[in-house]
Amino acid sequence: MQTLLTVLVAWLGANIDLPVTYEHPRVEIASVAKMAEVRYSRLASNSSDRFAAEGRRLATEADGNVYAIYDDFSRTIYLPEGWTAASPVHVSVLVHELVHHLQNAGSMKFDCPQAREAPAYRAQSRWLELFGKSLEDEFEVDAMTILVRSRCMH
Repeated sequence: MQTLLTVLVAWLGANIDLPVTYEHPRVEIASVAKMAEVRYSRLASNSSDRFAAEGRRLATEADGNVYAIYDDFSRTIYLPEGWTAASPVHVSVLVHELVHHLQNAGSMKFDCPQAREAPAYRAQSRWLELFGKSLEDEFEVDAMTILVRSRCMH
């Protein structure tokens, strides 16, 4: 996994405007329920009731739409059970979360948590394009979805 992370960080550094660090995150394979629990616990600890409500919704949803998460505090990427480095689609999920790690490690600031998503989706999309695939075909994520998911709602 460390070699894959090194290759992906180098690729991100060459293709996406991000600060590069080779202090890799921890990577754990986890159930969707565990990933939702981690996400909820971080959102619930936020002082914003809006974020806590969103966390509760995500934790109870756990319907397979949680592909992976990155936890800023523990610097851990959680990948779903069944994830494999042999699949470019699966690796694209790691690319997405690795962007969040680089954003965190580089102390990048955003207007809101959702704004972090645009560069992550851009990187994931570029990775998929290397293999003739797209976010829309593989994850049903189109430009409008990315706009909504990366827009600050304050």
